[in-house]
Amino acid sequence: MNLTEQVEQALESIRPYLIADGGDVAVEEITPENVVKLKLLGNCGSCKMSFMTMKAGIEQAIMKAVPEITAVVAVNLAEPV
Repeated sequence: MNLTEQVEQALESIRPYLIADGGDVAVEEITPENVVKLKLLGNCGSCKMSFMTMKAGIEQAIMKAVPEITAVVAVNLAEPV
């Protein structure tokens, strides 16, 4: 299983919670430095809690499941993650 597939598998564990709140997430890119670039979709892209969702949920799930990942960033969040 390649890195993208591993990241997608990690996202599947939290995706139901995002969808329940009217949102979702898509992998835009995994850089050569193993940085995952995500796009928050639906309500997740505009919610004031998106920053916390990224840090406490999405980033943690990915980095726990795929230790090779060095960072997780949202390409459409105003605050850096």
